[in-house]
Amino acid sequence: MALEEKHKSRYGTFSRRALLLSGGMTAVFGLLAGRLYQLQVLDGDRYLTQAEDNRINLRLLTPPRGRILDRFGTPLANSRRNYRVLMVPEQTRGGVKAALDTLAQVIPLNDRVRARVLKEAVGGKSFLPIVVAENLEWDDFARLNLELPYLPGVQPDVGETRDYPYTEELAHVLGYVAAVSPDDKARDETGDPLLDLPGFRLGKRGIEKTYDEKIRGHAGASRVEVNAYGRVIRELERVPGRSGEDVYLTIDRELQSFMYQRLKDDSAGAAVMDVETGDLLALVSTPGFDPNAFNVGVTPDQWKDLTGNDHKPLVNKALAGFYPPGSTFKTVTALAALEAGVITPDTIFNCSGAFSLGSHAFHCWKKGGHGPVDLRQGLKVSCDCYFYQVALKVGIDALQASARKLGLGAPTGIEIPGERSGFIPTPEWKRKTFKEPWQLGETLVAGIGQGYILTTPLQLCVLAARLAGGMQVNPRLVHSVGAETVARGNPEPLPFAPVSLAAVREAMVATANEPGGTAYAWRITEAPFAMAGKTGTAQVRVISAEERATGIRSNESLPWKLRDHGLFIGFAPADKPRYACAIVIEHGGLNSHPNVQLARDALLLAQKRDILGRRPAYPVTAADARL
Repeated sequence: MALEEKHKSRYGTFSRRALLLSGGMTAVFGLLAGRLYQLQVLDGDRYLTQAEDNRINLRLLTPPRGRILDRFGTPLANSRRNYRVLMVPEQTRGGVKAALDTLAQVIPLNDRVRARVLKEAVGGKSFLPIVVAENLEWDDFARLNLELPYLPGVQPDVGETRDYPYTEELAHVLGYVAAVSPDDKARDETGDPLLDLPGFRLGKRGIEKTYDEKIRGHAGASRVEVNAYGRVIRELERVPGRSGEDVYLTIDRELQSFMYQRLKDDSAGAAVMDVETGDLLALVSTPGFDPNAFNVGVTPDQWKDLTGNDHKPLVNKALAGFYPPGSTFKTVTALAALEAGVITPDTIFNCSGAFSLGSHAFHCWKKGGHGPVDLRQGLKVSCDCYFYQVALKVGIDALQASARKLGLGAPTGIEIPGERSGFIPTPEWKRKTFKEPWQLGETLVAGIGQGYILTTPLQLCVLAARLAGGMQVNPRLVHSVGAETVARGNPEPLPFAPVSLAAVREAMVATANEPGGTAYAWRITEAPFAMAGKTGTAQVRVISAEERATGIRSNESLPWKLRDHGLFIGFAPADKPRYACAIVIEHGGLNSHPNVQLARDALLLAQKRDILGRRPAYPVTAADARL
């Protein structure tokens, strides 16, 4: 009995344990089944998407950059084929270093390239390609393809890159593209993912920088299948990028090239401008530089050559070169005096070769003087003593006010960055800067464009255009972006009496077309194309008493940096102005007047190209259709 009860007790205990164990297992399997249901049914779509995202990568594709064209549709900045060589480290034989040694026997590789590739190979995944060299010459690329069977791990590749076919001629207008820097990313407010793409190029200067967001286009996309290690298995879909907008400039490339070739050995700035519209047909700064080098990557030697050149090829002298306007400013002095009523065109001042103010003598450029001089003769022969006396009568306040109305002392608003404002002094500025009062002698030298006055070649071109047309015209460089014409207002008339402007213009006509005029020897002899103008020489040093006494002032005999600047402003045709021109040649105030000769030839070429009937190739817009 006791034994039977003992067995019953053990059986009961076992049954309870079995029940608890089976209940626990049921609960565990229930939890597993519930979790599987959640993963596969409730959350199945979400995990499927995550798995798909791990398997499929979306990669951005760089879009073709928009073109930059001149007024006749000639491409000035375009895309060209970029012959590249890539290397996949894991596919090389004997390692990356050995592969580079072998590759160097086929195409040129310098130490800088080798160091970069080795660094990228160490820091990156071995199956991802590394760009070894770009912008290969066709001969090198062809030789690479020929030797490819003996170059394991090396891959030839053809892409696109920016190309500037006219190199130095338009470098300062177009600017250039270069690799994106950390500062570029920090300044970018658009959040454009293109900036993160390896090898993407960003506009750094000139038109490329101003209109970069329009020109760069919109990224395309490539969907690729990858394995767990990120290795590409196949491409599933490709959507090409959308090309950037084309930009049409007002520049005439042939005129631009003509002027550049004539000035390329000088340090100079020049501009040719449409008097009616403000369109810039040429904007030249010499010497230039090759913008293609910045796209590829400037070497240390190239950078040293650019920054060590005393002609400063990286400075856009047309916009940022600061020069005293010299005698070209006498047109401003004359107009200010006529408007103030302190002289008439018939007012005569005597020039004996020097004008005395207190104990100081202010000399004329002509030893012995010009004798009795009126306004027309004063501008025609560029008499300094005449304009000393005119400036003394008109005063510095009226001079600086007239200069500003004629476009000096303030930025012109041109569409490319880097423009400087020039400088027109005032008595208040001198008191604040030097803690000294303005002196009458400073008014005299200001009247002939010396002293504190500074201008840029583009501002001088605006001065010539405003004198010629009588309107407050401003320069423009861009006509349209894509299919949209860049909006601009209609210029207002200058706040000067037409009779005053006519008197100054007539004197400029005499300067270039009457015997004795300072530009007469280099006039346009074809009457329908005749030009008007004003020569200028800006001193960069004080002429000593000994030089004045001996008359030895030949610029040609002086070191380059001590020579006077040579300047010229002009317009043509003389009787009905259409084009204005300004040229400044640093230390180029030579007896042969190369600045006047080039202005003559540039104005003549602009007029003759105009009568050929060539019409700009700008896109036809809604605004154009209404005209």
